Amino acid sequence: MTTFRLRPIARIALGGAALASLAACGGRERPEADLAASQITTIGVNSYLWRAALETVSFAPLLQADSAGGVIVTDWYANPQNPGERVKLTVSILDQDLRADALRVAASRQVSQAGTWVDAPVQAATVQKLEDIILSKARELRRQAVAS
Repeated sequence: MTTFRLRPIARIALGGAALASLAACGGRERPEADLAASQITTIGVNSYLWRAALETVSFAPLLQADSAGGVIVTDWYANPQNPGERVKLTVSILDQDLRADALRVAASRQVSQAGTWVDAPVQAATVQKLEDIILSKARELRRQAVAS
């Protein structure tokens, strides 16, 4: 007899819980999180570094440019004056501040040997020079923005 009484009580409790959860879904307003997510228009990294990096590697075709994650990846590029060598670059912007340690450039290099591409070392000075160029451009972009 006790189990018979618990069944209707359990049904009422479950029905009330279901009605309460459905009532919460009936509102016509969108949750604030959805509105906030749809209004995000800024990039996730320092915009001066981002623009400077894009300008610097613009000689090579882009494979990926993710402004939220701060990653730019180029496809292989062969200088027309030296078609037996090609390079591929990855630029990572690690911070929202314009600082030297917020930038990292990685380069891959290949040379043609007997019709196949073979990995070759990249001089550290080459990567350092690319980082310096990007940083200089970023600083110049910032100066121009502040002066305007």
